[in-house]
Amino acid sequence: MIELDGAVGAGGGQILRSALTLAMITGRPFRIRNIRANRARPGLMRQHLVAVQAALQVCGGDASGAALGSQDLTFVPGPVHGGDYEFAIGTAGSCTLVLQTVLPALLKADTPSTLRLAGGTHNPMAPPVQFLQRAWCPRLAEMGARIDIHLERFGFYPAGGGIVVARVEPCALLRPHTWMTRGAHRAAYAEAFVAGIPGRVGQRELECVGRAMNWGEDQLLLRALPADQGPGNALMLTLDYEYATEVFTAFGAKSVTSEQVARQVVQRARRYLMSRAAFDEYLADQMMLPLALGGGGRFTLDEVSMHARTNAQVIETFLPVRFTFDQLDGIDRCTVMRNDVG
Repeated sequence: MIELDGAVGAGGGQILRSALTLAMITGRPFRIRNIRANRARPGLMRQHLVAVQAALQVCGGDASGAALGSQDLTFVPGPVHGGDYEFAIGTAGSCTLVLQTVLPALLKADTPSTLRLAGGTHNPMAPPVQFLQRAWCPRLAEMGARIDIHLERFGFYPAGGGIVVARVEPCALLRPHTWMTRGAHRAAYAEAFVAGIPGRVGQRELECVGRAMNWGEDQLLLRALPADQGPGNALMLTLDYEYATEVFTAFGAKSVTSEQVARQVVQRARRYLMSRAAFDEYLADQMMLPLALGGGGRFTLDEVSMHARTNAQVIETFLPVRFTFDQLDGIDRCTVMRNDVG
């Protein structure tokens, strides 16, 4: 039984999600205490509970402490099985975080799988679906994984109501990979998604981005959604390169101006552009577990966060790998190697 303390490091839900994924893949049970201890509302929230329930369905395991608000959980995995699964979060809790919990495990299944999730697709505390589609899945494809994610309906915070469908093919072994540079620039554009709110809100956001980034009208795209998928507003900047794609998102909210929303997303994009790194901190964090499963790899990133260091500790607990963080020519770098190499 692996013992984990959910209060260490970043102290968030990533510790639980990574542990669930790794337990399913390795067959090693774990006990975690102080779940999300460093958050304003500690313990299992709805999306974390659904991640546990999804993992149980996928591997047929057992768990104790799987209840809303629980800060202690014991998880004993069984063998992973492919198939058709449906999960309903019931709130704006993130579908993408649940997907990222079970998809790596389903790569190890014996048959293809289809997952249909209902809940939040676009909220401030999780990557949007487009991040998985444009940034995460293509990098996994380079390692040999075949995952397709389709957004059927947007689900904004706080109402939720979104629908995401994912299909995954079995992959016996992920390949090691290295991303040290972005490569050639291919595209850059901004999208303002609006549902159930005036289109002029998104238009003002795009105008602000255009001025700040010196982008032309063809790079500023207003995406009007059906009113019944709102109310909601997301401003998304996509930077597409030969070896990496990044998606930066900010969300509209009451008492937050269009200028403030645009400023948030522009600041994050500019930090990434100035860093010269292949990945931003969020994509870097999401690629650590796949690289560990593949037995090794390396990438540059714009910032080594406490979130990443905490994730590295959890992964090293389950797998015979080690992570190192250093700098090369002033750029942060993450390297993962098997313990018996080097």
